[in-house]
Amino acid sequence: MKNYSTDKIRNIALMGHGGCGKTTLVEAMLFNSHVLKRMGNIDDKNTISDFDKEEKERGFSIGTSVIPVEFDNTKLNILDTPGYFDFVGEVYGALRVASGAIICVDAPSGVEVGTEKAWEIAEERSIPKVIFLNRMDKENVKFDKVLAELKLKLDKKVVPFAVPIGSEQNFRGYVDIISLQGLLFNGTECVECDESEVPEEAMERAKVLRSSLMESVAETDEEMLEKFFAGETFTDDEIRNGLKLAVNNGELVPVVVGTSAKTIGVKELMHICVDYMPSAADTKDFIVTKGDEEIALKIDREKPFAAFVFKTIVDPYVGKISLFKVMSGSVKKDDEIFNVNKNETEKIGSLFYMMGKEQIETSELFAGDIGASAKLQFAETGDTFTVKSNPLKFPPINYPKPCLFLCVEPKSKDDEEKIGQALTKLTAEDPTFIVERNKETKQLLIGGQGNMQLSVITHKMKNMFNVEVELSDPKIAYRETIKGKADVQGKHKKQSGGAGQYGDVHIIFEPSEEEFVFEEKIFGGSVPKQYIPAVEKGLRDCLNKGVLAGYPVVNVKATLYDGSYHNVDSSEMAFKMAATLAFRKGIKEAKPVLLEPIMSVKIMIPDEYMGDIMGDMNKRRGRILGMEPQSNGKQLVLAEAPQAEMFKYAIDLKSMTQARGRFEMDFLRYEELPSNLAGKVIEEAEHENEH
Repeated sequence: MKNYSTDKIRNIALMGHGGCGKTTLVEAMLFNSHVLKRMGNIDDKNTISDFDKEEKERGFSIGTSVIPVEFDNTKLNILDTPGYFDFVGEVYGALRVASGAIICVDAPSGVEVGTEKAWEIAEERSIPKVIFLNRMDKENVKFDKVLAELKLKLDKKVVPFAVPIGSEQNFRGYVDIISLQGLLFNGTECVECDESEVPEEAMERAKVLRSSLMESVAETDEEMLEKFFAGETFTDDEIRNGLKLAVNNGELVPVVVGTSAKTIGVKELMHICVDYMPSAADTKDFIVTKGDEEIALKIDREKPFAAFVFKTIVDPYVGKISLFKVMSGSVKKDDEIFNVNKNETEKIGSLFYMMGKEQIETSELFAGDIGASAKLQFAETGDTFTVKSNPLKFPPINYPKPCLFLCVEPKSKDDEEKIGQALTKLTAEDPTFIVERNKETKQLLIGGQGNMQLSVITHKMKNMFNVEVELSDPKIAYRETIKGKADVQGKHKKQSGGAGQYGDVHIIFEPSEEEFVFEEKIFGGSVPKQYIPAVEKGLRDCLNKGVLAGYPVVNVKATLYDGSYHNVDSSEMAFKMAATLAFRKGIKEAKPVLLEPIMSVKIMIPDEYMGDIMGDMNKRRGRILGMEPQSNGKQLVLAEAPQAEMFKYAIDLKSMTQARGRFEMDFLRYEELPSNLAGKVIEEAEHENEH
């Protein structure tokens, strides 16, 4: 594969709902560019972009694949992203290095949830888009109906650049609106045909649409507008430049019709990417930091080298592969690079393009292009590579927070060491997946976007690292406290030959705003001063395990006000033991209660699901605090709910909103657990202690 200049590179994210045909579209592009002699398909598990074992077995994309396609003296770096929402982090990474997006829509299904989400994510980032209306040859597909739905649910700026010839099983080609040229499928490819072969209705429709498109071209420039009103005809260059400007500014979103399995409309789509999508050179300046200063960086081959790592692949045989986009300058094999995030220098030992899993070696990568290197010791997703003399730093990718946590345990004790290594490697590959150890519950937790993602993680652990695990709900980190006041004596006395032990304390226990307060009000030396720190230490040691269910005790004040000692038998240990006895007795008498963690929840949903969300939150013992209407027609719901009721909320919210809702959750405070639920928790704790 030859090297392309920055203006001849298009980095395009391929997005859409799961199962809309993105991977097949990539196959059709490779077939049309003569890389493939025969297209692969998902059922045969032989596509270029779905190469991972998990992807082949499940029949859908899990990670973003980079597929370089050479077409019309231009390089299209197609970033084939997953359509399933659990893997949205892959979409975020791809869009960080893409300057355009193809949104693939399954024509029989119309606008699906994944279509809406792909549109929203691209719109938020102001990325130019083109829509590929796939599977136009299927039953019940009405072009006008799908087009109306696109305009209604996405935006009125959606404009057809092709009119279908025939419909459903008789769909056999299209009319290019710009050139008014008909193209018909001959069984192998789409070829130009005489106007006589094009149905009159399709040609008339194309002419009407072309006329309105020319108005859009005219609106991009004042001189063009004057020319339009004067009735003059635009040149081909004027049309191309006007349309490119409108598409790049997000004023127009072209719609192409086709069927990727037959390669109908695929060349039209590729031509639109070449002619109207921004090249790497057209990309807006990036804001980077240099020390404490923010500066604008333009993609330019003549500037010093800088690159951004947007994805990491963990290969059990090859090792770690770092995928990056060269943001400025160029890089060669054996060059020394400086990792700004890690403050480390290392050598590029290998340099290649990725074609699915295949590595195509190259000697040099230029600004705007996407490449990869293997076995870079320090590199992680989100890192910046530069030359040491010019240490720029790109902002990190803001991934969504994990919203589903499960406890993970190895099935075999022999795997306890291996589990940590496997999870560390998998977090490097997927930044939306995290691993954390809960110090209180002693559980190892994995967190992600949903049960599908965590299921894939566990399968990868088995297939790649030979570690089998079991998943379960995490334990709740409850707390214990007191609501009343107790005045108790703790007396530790032991006489059994030799030196005895004697410690005696009188302590008042009562609620406190602070986590723990110790106060001493000893008069007359009833407890000598040298033993008072031992009393406090004895009490503090007891805070780790309460009397109800063994959870940490909080918000307690202990006042030592009296006691007694023995000249010979008293010691620090004796007073520590006396304090322990007083604690256990005092907490039991001071109306102990269980506290549960309460979470602050932010839920983003379309307005029509508000009733369902509020009703469901009430069932979870939650409270709705307020609603904030958003500019995109959605509602931000602010709520509080007990953590115990929120473990499966990620799954339930998807079900309630057809996956249109999302949420974030953070710990807020502790509140008293209702007595009927507290009884169950205490019972479970006693049962665990027995076993």
